[in-house]
Amino acid sequence: MAKVKKAPRPKAQAPKGFRDYLGAEVTERAEMLQKIAGVYHRYGFDALESSAVETVEALGKFLPDVDRPNEGVFAWQEDETADWLALRYDLTAPLARVYAQNRNELPTPYRRYAMGPVWRNEKPGPGRYRQFYQCDADTVGAGSVAADAEICAMLSDTLEVVGIERGDYIVRINNRKVLNGVMEVCGIAGDDKADERGIVLRAIDKLDRLGENGVRALLGEGRKDESGDYTKGAGLSDAQADIVMGFMSAKRDSGAATAARLSELVAGSKVGEEGVNELLTIAELLEAQGYGPDRIEIDPSVVRGLGYYTGPVFEAELTFEIQDEKGRPRNFGSVAGGGRYDDLVKRFTGQEVPATGVSIGVDRLLAALRMKGRVENHAAGPVVVTVMDKGRMADYQSMVSELRNVGIRAEVYLGNPKNFGNQLKYADKRNSPIAIIEGGDEKEKGVIQIKDLILGAKIAESATLEEWKDRPSQYEVPRGDLVAKVREILESQE
Repeated sequence: MAKVKKAPRPKAQAPKGFRDYLGAEVTERAEMLQKIAGVYHRYGFDALESSAVETVEALGKFLPDVDRPNEGVFAWQEDETADWLALRYDLTAPLARVYAQNRNELPTPYRRYAMGPVWRNEKPGPGRYRQFYQCDADTVGAGSVAADAEICAMLSDTLEVVGIERGDYIVRINNRKVLNGVMEVCGIAGDDKADERGIVLRAIDKLDRLGENGVRALLGEGRKDESGDYTKGAGLSDAQADIVMGFMSAKRDSGAATAARLSELVAGSKVGEEGVNELLTIAELLEAQGYGPDRIEIDPSVVRGLGYYTGPVFEAELTFEIQDEKGRPRNFGSVAGGGRYDDLVKRFTGQEVPATGVSIGVDRLLAALRMKGRVENHAAGPVVVTVMDKGRMADYQSMVSELRNVGIRAEVYLGNPKNFGNQLKYADKRNSPIAIIEGGDEKEKGVIQIKDLILGAKIAESATLEEWKDRPSQYEVPRGDLVAKVREILESQE
């Protein structure tokens, strides 16, 4: 009889493009999101948790990768007669569905914020995952650009609240209507020119990476990169390309001066002039609230990739310098973006519903805060109560209960207590600040030993340090002083 082969063991690794978040990373993210939620709540926005799964039809064809609509989602069909379902790829498409479904019960305007994971079935790469967190805030049902100005002000406040100092970021605003006006002046308006417009949009969005020469090549016949790969261009003439390039370089020292230059570029285009006026109104509203060009500015180079934007678009860029993987200096770059999308809800209702919002890239913002040293150190683990006598587990549990009841993180060692050294090794691996010891002798005398593990580690590193030589790293105190002494040590470690 043939020997039955054992099934191979599954590989203990996350799927390609996905990752796990452990301990401190989860805590850091949760605390940052709590701060962001505090700002959103202060502005009058309510929380919303929508389903992680939507119908493909409800999600629509608005993925950033416009060449592969709906191919970039994780989708499945339960049977041949059922709807195709998909994991949400952002938090905006579900909002449009929720608002359309509940519009008779929701207030108008409806102001909501949402935080959670999204999924994109795209090729993963360094720092690019198929699952990542987003943090959104949107106003649905407000056609006034005052709503756009408010979103930008709130984004500025949010960055400062989480720890990005003024001067280390800039919120940049543009308007798709202005860009549509430029397209009109260039002669590439209309449905038959959609492909050309798409190439132009993507080219403008790559200005920082490709530079003016690279963008101009994409506006014309096309561009071949260093690897030899060829990207088809929009096929614009030199005169048409000059108009687009002039649009990208229209930024001036003030919002008014920038708007004046844009007005020149879109002269004769009704939609373009409307967009310029909206930018001027936004600038005036922000200035009245104290948001100057040091925090928020008009910048024509902001395009945003998603196809559903219909008016103002904005992006938050961190301006401080970092080094790339080759050690070259560069700015950190964008951590948030958004804009007005007045046609998205219309897909469900048949009626135009104005909407505007912003999305923060949570992982990128966290990475920036770590680089700036603005993430609080949550490496410290719990106070560990060691077990010297398995028969007195109730005593040890009583100790952690006292500590927990006053808000101190604590646990009893629940491994094999036979080797005391292993208990201290466990506390070290947990980054515990303190270990509590109560053996039989301590129990009889009514005392406990409290070991300052942080100070002990510093002394071990350099026992000759003058600043530590007079400080003991272990204390014997009455059992009744457990909480007070632990608090004292924890405060000294801060």
